[in-house]
Amino acid sequence: MPWSPLPNVAFAVCIHPFHATSPEDLPLQLGDDIYIVEQGGSQREWLRGYLVAPPSLLAGLTSTQGQALEARVFSGIFPRNCVEVRELLGENKTNGQRRELGRHQARNASLSQSTEQENGSTGILPRSKSGKYDARRLSRHVSRKRSTSQVSKSHILRDAPAEVQSRPPGVAKPPAPVPLLRIGDETPTFIEEPLVDEISSCLREWHSTKLHELLLARRYFVLDKISDLVIQLDTSRRQLLHEVLTAKELEEMRETAVWNLVAGNKLLDSDVIVRSPSDKGRILTAEDSPVEISRLQSTMSLLDRPSATLPDVHNLRHILVDIRDFAIEDEQPVTVHMYVCSKQRGDKPRPMSEVYAVETPLPDVDPNAEPHDRARTLFADLSAADVGEGAGAGSNLYLVFKLLRNLPYRSSISASNNHPPPDHHTNQPNGLKSNAGSVKGRRSLMFGSQRGRKSSYSEDRPRTGSRSRSKLRKRSNARSSPSSSEPPPSGEQGYTKRVVGLGTIDIGALVRKEGEDEYAVAIWTPVTAIEDSDDTTEGFDDILKELVRSPTGNFVRAHSIRHFDVFVKAFAHPSSESLIKSTPTHLHNILSTRKLGFSGAPTQPRSDIYLTICEPHLPRSVQLSHPKTGSIAFPPGSMPNMQLTLEVRNAAGGRIEGCIHPSANGVGHTAWRTAAVEKGEAWNTTLRLSIEPSEVPGSHIVMSIADAPALPFALSWIPLWENDAFIRDGDHSLALYTYDEYTSSMIDGKGAYLALPWNADKRPDVTGAQLAHLQVHTYLCSTEYSQDPDLLGLLNWRRQHSTELVALLKRFAFVPEIEIAKLLKQVFDALFEVLDEYAGNEDYEDLVFADLVTVLGIVHDRRFHAAPLVVQYAQGRVHWPHATSCLLRSFQRLLSSNPLDPENSRKLRATVKVGHHLLKLLVNAQQQQHVNGTGEEQSSSQPSFIRDLNNIFVSMMALMRNSLPVLIGTKTLVVQRLHDWLPELTVMMSNSEIFEVARDLLDSCSDAQGKLIFYRLILIINISQLAMFRTQETQRALASNTARWLAPYWGNVDMVTEQWRDQVRLCCSAVAAQRDMLDQEAYDYTPKLVESYCAIKAVRPSPKTTFSPLFPTSYPFPVKPVSTPAVFDEALVEIAALLASKFSFSTAISLGLEQRDLADFLYDALQAYKSILDCEAFPRSWLSLHIFQHKSIMQTLERIWNILTESLLPDANEAHEFNTDLWRTFFDTLLTLVGSEALAMETFPEQKRRAVWKIAGDVRELGADLLRKSWNAIGWEADPDDKKLYEIERLGGYQVQYVPSLIAPVVELCLSPHENLRRVAIELLRSMIVSEWNLSQNLEVIQTGMIDCLDALCRNKNITETVLQKLFVGELLDLFEPLRHAEDDSLFHAVRAMISKIDELLGLLTAVHNAETPTEVSRILDTLRLMTFLKDMQKEDTYVRYVHQLADLQVNSRHYTEAGLALQLHADLYPWDPNLDLEPSTEPSYPAQTAFERREALYLQIIGYFEEGGARERVLSAYSELANQYEHNVFDIAKLARTQRAIASIYESVLKDEKQGPRYFRVTYKGLGFPINLRDKQFIFEGLSTDRLATFTDRLQQQYPSAQILQPGSGEDLEGQYLQIFPVSPMKELSHTIYQRPRIPQPVREYFLLSRPNRFTTTTRRHASRDESVTEQLVDKTVYTTLETFPTILRRSEIVGTQKVTLTPLQAAVERTTRKTQEICLLERRILNGEDSAISALSELLMISVAPESDSSVSRYRSLLPSSPAEEVGSDAESFVPTEEKPLDPLQNALKVALLDHALAIQRSLALHSRPAHLATRSDLAQRFAITFAPELDILSPPKEASIEPSPASSWVRKSMPSHAADPAVSSQATSGAQVDSAVVGSRPASPEKRTGRRLSISFLKRGSFRSRSRDSQVSGALNDGSGKRRTATSRDRSTTRRRSFLRLIGDDDANGLESRENGSNNERPGSRATEHSSGGVTGSIRKRLSLIGSN
Repeated sequence: MPWSPLPNVAFAVCIHPFHATSPEDLPLQLGDDIYIVEQGGSQREWLRGYLVAPPSLLAGLTSTQGQALEARVFSGIFPRNCVEVRELLGENKTNGQRRELGRHQARNASLSQSTEQENGSTGILPRSKSGKYDARRLSRHVSRKRSTSQVSKSHILRDAPAEVQSRPPGVAKPPAPVPLLRIGDETPTFIEEPLVDEISSCLREWHSTKLHELLLARRYFVLDKISDLVIQLDTSRRQLLHEVLTAKELEEMRETAVWNLVAGNKLLDSDVIVRSPSDKGRILTAEDSPVEISRLQSTMSLLDRPSATLPDVHNLRHILVDIRDFAIEDEQPVTVHMYVCSKQRGDKPRPMSEVYAVETPLPDVDPNAEPHDRARTLFADLSAADVGEGAGAGSNLYLVFKLLRNLPYRSSISASNNHPPPDHHTNQPNGLKSNAGSVKGRRSLMFGSQRGRKSSYSEDRPRTGSRSRSKLRKRSNARSSPSSSEPPPSGEQGYTKRVVGLGTIDIGALVRKEGEDEYAVAIWTPVTAIEDSDDTTEGFDDILKELVRSPTGNFVRAHSIRHFDVFVKAFAHPSSESLIKSTPTHLHNILSTRKLGFSGAPTQPRSDIYLTICEPHLPRSVQLSHPKTGSIAFPPGSMPNMQLTLEVRNAAGGRIEGCIHPSANGVGHTAWRTAAVEKGEAWNTTLRLSIEPSEVPGSHIVMSIADAPALPFALSWIPLWENDAFIRDGDHSLALYTYDEYTSSMIDGKGAYLALPWNADKRPDVTGAQLAHLQVHTYLCSTEYSQDPDLLGLLNWRRQHSTELVALLKRFAFVPEIEIAKLLKQVFDALFEVLDEYAGNEDYEDLVFADLVTVLGIVHDRRFHAAPLVVQYAQGRVHWPHATSCLLRSFQRLLSSNPLDPENSRKLRATVKVGHHLLKLLVNAQQQQHVNGTGEEQSSSQPSFIRDLNNIFVSMMALMRNSLPVLIGTKTLVVQRLHDWLPELTVMMSNSEIFEVARDLLDSCSDAQGKLIFYRLILIINISQLAMFRTQETQRALASNTARWLAPYWGNVDMVTEQWRDQVRLCCSAVAAQRDMLDQEAYDYTPKLVESYCAIKAVRPSPKTTFSPLFPTSYPFPVKPVSTPAVFDEALVEIAALLASKFSFSTAISLGLEQRDLADFLYDALQAYKSILDCEAFPRSWLSLHIFQHKSIMQTLERIWNILTESLLPDANEAHEFNTDLWRTFFDTLLTLVGSEALAMETFPEQKRRAVWKIAGDVRELGADLLRKSWNAIGWEADPDDKKLYEIERLGGYQVQYVPSLIAPVVELCLSPHENLRRVAIELLRSMIVSEWNLSQNLEVIQTGMIDCLDALCRNKNITETVLQKLFVGELLDLFEPLRHAEDDSLFHAVRAMISKIDELLGLLTAVHNAETPTEVSRILDTLRLMTFLKDMQKEDTYVRYVHQLADLQVNSRHYTEAGLALQLHADLYPWDPNLDLEPSTEPSYPAQTAFERREALYLQIIGYFEEGGARERVLSAYSELANQYEHNVFDIAKLARTQRAIASIYESVLKDEKQGPRYFRVTYKGLGFPINLRDKQFIFEGLSTDRLATFTDRLQQQYPSAQILQPGSGEDLEGQYLQIFPVSPMKELSHTIYQRPRIPQPVREYFLLSRPNRFTTTTRRHASRDESVTEQLVDKTVYTTLETFPTILRRSEIVGTQKVTLTPLQAAVERTTRKTQEICLLERRILNGEDSAISALSELLMISVAPESDSSVSRYRSLLPSSPAEEVGSDAESFVPTEEKPLDPLQNALKVALLDHALAIQRSLALHSRPAHLATRSDLAQRFAITFAPELDILSPPKEASIEPSPASSWVRKSMPSHAADPAVSSQATSGAQVDSAVVGSRPASPEKRTGRRLSISFLKRGSFRSRSRDSQVSGALNDGSGKRRTATSRDRSTTRRRSFLRLIGDDDANGLESRENGSNNERPGSRATEHSSGGVTGSIRKRLSLIGSN
């Protein structure tokens, strides 16, 4: 079956891989996106389509900056069963959706963006959960605004045509359809997890648009960050798909993923899209709250991460610590004690928690194990201050690990013991090894002392695995047996526990941020000698020095601990019990370790006593206390095994069983023994004593100290109860008594020590003795007992006398707050009991009221979090009938007291602070009385209570109205706290009554000033947020009153101040708080919002480095720093958000305003909306908010349109009342909205396009409909003829007032890719054209407006596809097509002419502004064409702008001459008229000035560019024109003088110029690949002076990378691009006068011959033959004539004429001689500039020129000149009759001059051979030169008549040398008039001796001195005068050596000066000042001349 096309393009996904077996096959991989266009085969089992693959990164190497990489598209056939069809594109589309998708070709946006299909080719299959499968099927069907439908494979077969229609013969197969631009790309997971699609879309966009740019720009640092973000986002996406996270982890991961997306977009300079972290990461749309979008948008755009919320002080901190791994080398058991410790700067470390003990080796993880057997615990209930927040800021939190193990007793060395210490090795236990094997006897706590070790330690102990968690070790026996600290069994008497190492972890930062981490703990031990320490400090913290003492202050790391890994995770939760239940993943079956103390007011009963045993104070010569003798000597010895044994005894002296808990997970001990320490060391051990509250009174602790295993030698004790209260917390010094029969004896069951003073400070003084004492610390953590006697007295008030009770009540304010918090309920009970007992006594009532306020103040303190306790107490325990009335009376008395009394003011402020707690107690007490009272009491108490409450509020209102300054603080507190009071009244009053109270209180402070205004506004916000006022009965009243309350604080204002701006922000917060309850009342706010916006907008915001979160509810506003300064205004953003709310603009607003006021309001509102659209309120990169505003303003404009058409659109009879400005503003706003670039989704990358579509949908469709309605509304009904002719229903009317002002925005919409919008815009443009034609019969206004619009559009915006296609041109012409057949078709022809010009303009603008213009030359050429068009259209302003744009382009390319030529086009527009005034210009910027001044300024700028480019001829031309105008027009002599000086300096620079001219090349374009304007044409290109053919070819091929270089004679193809490149030379006209003048410097000659070339030559053939003389050879040349003279703006000119010429021998001789002279001059200049290597090249060139026998010597051309009569006569001079010589023709004279110049060049060059190494060469060259160029030397040095004695001369010289064959150096000096150089003529006088009998030969000349021969030739050389007579030369003086040539046309002085300036002195070394020609002089002269001309 043949191939049949599908009715719709089908989108499919590959579900089975397919491998290609033929070239037509399309290989497929799983997940590939495929677009199917055809099907075939007998069973339709084959499909044909496109495979859309992700873009290749290599494509970024040639991509345009900022453009997304295009997807790779492949086509072919594949089996149907390998793919699954997902949808048919284009099926069931609405018209708007079709227009939105557009008709894009595959090479454009369609296929380039099609990588966004179905989750990025991941091929995700539905998860197995059936409940979610239906949701995903639904998600496919209802994907947002997606124009697709679900299909099946059989669907394709049903819709395919049964038969394929045959095509006519010769007709090509139509192209296959291509996929449309798809907007919807959700996967089945988008409803449940929108972040999956968001992450996929974002990653695809980063890959296609940003990755290659980062690589090309080498932004590797950003690339690394993006790489990390991509990994994190991909991990998050996988976690979402696989559902592996708990609910809390999922919430945290979503928020992290959202912020990672934001961070990546900001790193890549992309727009910020708002996704809701709290709503599964979905994009917030127009259906969401504008307030929420604005908040999130500002936060995400300005902050790097979400702002850290202030820690909830009510949340407690909990720390999970899990020992994951512990391994030690010797595998012996170790006990790990861990606890939390805090340290303030400057203080000692303070334990914060109990100790948790872990035995090693660690057990395996067993879920059924007991909690106390696990190696993990939760340190619970730490407060914010404990972890370094709030009041505890600056403190550090540590996790401390203390390692203990059983070690042998250490031997004691006493003074009387002379035994040597035991052997180090024999005492070393078998299981312990030396840490480093130090011979110095290093001792550490890990290994204990080297004294007294026993080798039997652990010899028989079974070994366990070295790694942790090897096997579960049962420890039940150990826990049930007596503690190891108690005396061990007899078999283990030799061992005791010791601390063997400590380690710490600083966890403060981790706990504060609620993080988690795993640590490797380093264990340290102190060393005994400095030399024992090592340099390892990693993991060491200085807190170790305070936790354990080191004799040397040094510590060493315990390397025997191979692994000690700990996992730490922090939590924040109000309750540890609830936390454990809610976090089973981490905290299942875990044991909590409690904090030492309370973290607030306790909610559960607790009674714990903590005792910290610090250390004994045992200095030297210390003595123990003794009850009889006073003191006794301390036992001798070093005490290496000091242990303390402790017991707790009750008042009867009996031991309290099991009350001592050394660890949180350990069993209780009756007697407990510490670890052993040496004398001087500390225990620092904290114990928990768990004693029944009934046993605490009278109980005490007794402790004994022994040097184990000996008996105790000291005893001490401390009472727990003292003075009817628990002992005070803190440090205590306990007296140490000797342990003997007296102190240890029992008396009546009690210890005799109880009779001894326990406090070391209270024992009897012992003169001259230092007494030992023990330092301990106690801390009570109990809800049963207090340590304050005043509090205990109040609690037992019935035992107190009345006077003592009054004193207690007065002292109650000084009771510590924590004591009150611990016994809060008891305190409340006592106070209410006293109040009820003394009801009616004002003194007692006021005292109790004050104490109650004190208690509530403590409750109000955030540190204690006691508010729940107050609520609990108020609801159940306030049952005293008189308490309510007593408190109300006290409150009323306080309010009525003298406000000027400081004490009363203080009490009142304290009462206001706790007013809501006080009201809670009062109301609940009243409720209890009402419920429990009798009927009469119930009926009378309620009204009385309400009346008393109202009296209190009335008194507060009077207080608020009082204007005394002293009450400002009290009034501020009332306003700040009132919103907390009102909810407490709901039990007693209705919502309406409560609102009346609030309203009256707010009205009472209406005259607030200063900062009180802010607090009043915050009160309004807080009241608006109360749930009681959101009921039906109070909602409307609240809204109406709020508008009245806010009115004075915003709206119109004369000056915007910071206070006023802050007031506006709080007003916005108040309105935002009520946005859900506003309906028709909202129109009260809208005018204020608009007025405030307009006022703030007038003040331009400056870049900010701080940010205040939007819609604040507190003052001062919180401020956060931003990393990158941004321009925005928080107030404008907030107002814009409220204006975007649905309530903001209601049609009811027109009912409350007069028509004039309504028009003014609408005008201001439209201006505000337009400002919002222009992003004046927030940055344009805030994408979500920007798009949201488009959608919202679109809806608002519809409502405004209704108001305008109903109220502000007069009939035709009242046309004068039509508000043109208002309607114009409406149209401006609407056109700005629909034409916004933010809605042009066709050009957006994937992520941004998805976001825009999701947020707002198709806003342009709605805008197009509104635009059509609005335009038709202001038109009038058209005549029937016009309707029939133009097919327009409404025409003219008010529409004509907007022509041409609206032409530009309408034409811009005509270029929109949105089909419906473009159609509406074209209809509007048609109506404008018809209206204008009916009015003026001319379309120039329309045409001008369209030209201006298109120019501005192409300059300021990107060239879109619709501009390239010029769709609207044809569509507009189609609308006028019916007029072609009308009787009067003039409009049709006018429109067609206008459209043809617009079409041409669009093509030119597109070429100029298209970013893909291939070459700079093409861009310049396109600009010139556009300028020509604009000039023809008389668009002078636009023309001038492009002139300067072209000049700037040339300047940027460093083509200054071409820039000056471009500016010349601008200057030529103005006449030299000093009386013609010109308007100022903005682009380019010129002030108002005359035409003369404008042109003069341009000329000065042009001259500057010409001089920078070295175009001197152009400079002279411009200066000459300026001089002419100064002299004959404005008669400005000063400027004329400066101009003439500038001209003179230009001519001087010409003489000194050493720069080489540019090179020129002929380029031929061949092939159909070139455009018409280049194809088969030839151009002359101007290259650089350093260009060679290869370099120029490379540069040209960069402009045309596809072109091939054709070599001469190679074949060519019609297809493709081919270039032929040949070098050419500027043609030097031989007829130029300069060829008739000798001695012209080479720069001058080049200047006059080559300054403005337009003819170029190349030699095609030389007719050279060996038999022919050089004088008979012909040269064929091709002459190319260009259209323009160089330089040109394009640096090229088209060849308009080609001529082949044959140079005669005479012409060739002149040309070649001149060229050879130029070569000599060039080498001469190189040598003078210091290039010594050029001397050899010069010598070779000179040898060719001076060789008499050489055919290449230019001297051969002398034969082309006619012979003189004397030469024709020859030697027969006697028969010679002088005749008149015939004049030479110009070519002959030119050759003669060329030969003379050549001889002069050779003379100068010979003088350069001055070095000794070059003298021989010089001599040879000079002799040959004298022979070869003798005629020229005769002319250059004519002889003078003088009597000279003849002298004999050598035969060869006489015969061969002419009469004047002197030293060429001498001739050169004589010719130039300079002094003879000593290197040429010797310093000695010439010898007069005759030299006879000696022949001169070549060998003789080579051997002898050239100087002597030079002198001899001057003295005795035979000279021939031309007539055959010989003359003898004598020595001449300097005057006789100067000869003048008859050809010299300038004076000697001028010639000498010229020669000296050009060549310098011959004895100057190359590189000296005389021979250097600095190019800096030229630049300096440029500045000088410009300053001369421009000084006036």
